[in-house]
Amino acid sequence: MIRPLTAILAAAVLGLAPLAATAQAGPGAILHGTIDQNLSSNHAWVGERVTLSSVYSDNGAIRHARVIGYVREVVPAGQGTSGKIRLSFDELYAPAGTFKISARVRSIEAVTKTNAGKEAGGAVAGGIIGGLLGHGIGAVLGAGGGYLLAKNNRQNVAISAGTPVTIQLLHSYRQR
Repeated sequence: MIRPLTAILAAAVLGLAPLAATAQAGPGAILHGTIDQNLSSNHAWVGERVTLSSVYSDNGAIRHARVIGYVREVVPAGQGTSGKIRLSFDELYAPAGTFKISARVRSIEAVTKTNAGKEAGGAVAGGIIGGLLGHGIGAVLGAGGGYLLAKNNRQNVAISAGTPVTIQLLHSYRQR
């Protein structure tokens, strides 16, 4: 009598384990992972595949998972325009199964370079040109103009492989 009861309980627990994982992959779940590729706003393209590995949930219900997504929007840096990369994620591969998801990025450490070198170079170049054209006052005005022109030149955004990423699930459903 004890053996059949134990077998029934074990089957019930094992049968419910995927359901527990499904509940933990529901809307609002927070997942953490690391990005597998380098991205830059001057080289990435819309539709480029992006993967997160070593993905786990805050509550530990999801571990050793992988999330697949793509670059949704890219804006290269330019005069007056900062570089931008937007990512979307649509698949979650977990040991408990595969899920179609919709997720938003909560945090990612994107890096932008400083413009200090460009600003200094712009000021020097503007000063030289202004000095050649208008002597003393021209050099001052040229340096200021060169600095402002360089100051308005924005930098591209870079995301390095291995960068931690946190996403929040908006929708999910089990595929298989």
